[in-house]
Amino acid sequence: MLKQLLCKLQYILPQHLISVFMGMLANSKTGWIKNNLIDLISRMYAINLSDAEITNPHDYPSFNAFFTRALKPGARTIDQTPDGIASPADGSIAQLGRINGQVMMQAKGMYFDLQSLLGGRDDLANQFTDGSFATIYLAPHNYHRVHMPITGTLRHAVFIPGNLFSVNRMTSELIPTLYARNERLVMVFDTEFGPAAVIMVGALIVGSMQTVWMDQPYRSRQISDITPAQTIKLDKGTELGRFQMGSTVILLMPGQVEWSNLTNKEIMMGHLLGRLRKA
Repeated sequence: MLKQLLCKLQYILPQHLISVFMGMLANSKTGWIKNNLIDLISRMYAINLSDAEITNPHDYPSFNAFFTRALKPGARTIDQTPDGIASPADGSIAQLGRINGQVMMQAKGMYFDLQSLLGGRDDLANQFTDGSFATIYLAPHNYHRVHMPITGTLRHAVFIPGNLFSVNRMTSELIPTLYARNERLVMVFDTEFGPAAVIMVGALIVGSMQTVWMDQPYRSRQISDITPAQTIKLDKGTELGRFQMGSTVILLMPGQVEWSNLTNKEIMMGHLLGRLRKA
């Protein structure tokens, strides 16, 4: 009953206003504000900085800098299997498997479809029909940068505005078509295996989704195509973007992928997520 109540409450909360306010706090460089926020979240989620580039939490200029912290060189090993898909983030595997036509599993008994996820874009959805997908949830204690699962050249990016529901396991089991409702950034890459998509899904209190090829987080009230000023090619394991607070990454791959048996398990960025074959 409590879970249902918490989910229903999110329907009436001013989600974007809360996220804007939290974003202002997260970017504050006032010492007592950012240090108290860092200490509070560190205690709540038992955040471990041993693999971070900066290990003293109060040395970060803002809470957002702390939350999107860089890792020490060599803190993660990037899988080098030639046909391997590397995990794009630290997190837990919510779901992975085949796309049944254009339908994917969100949680047990709940589904969503490619067309809705991709903002009604048939030209994008058709590329991944009967393909494969993986959904990775980043909890607040996780490393919050997103990396390339395979080497690819950015072909197309679409910003899709939407809600900012929380994206933890509870809400994924109770809110229908959750990932197709929330604000998200879809990035489609050309790879040696065919098209691949990395989708960064926003959530409650996520103040921004920043990529390495944008000067600042993108904002729009309508579905918007984003054209980079130059060719963007990123190697497997290269940083792609980052989240403020927790959220979700969805991968779309062409054809059949032999996924590792990782559903509901933790995974580290760079570890082998699955293997695919050339189209």
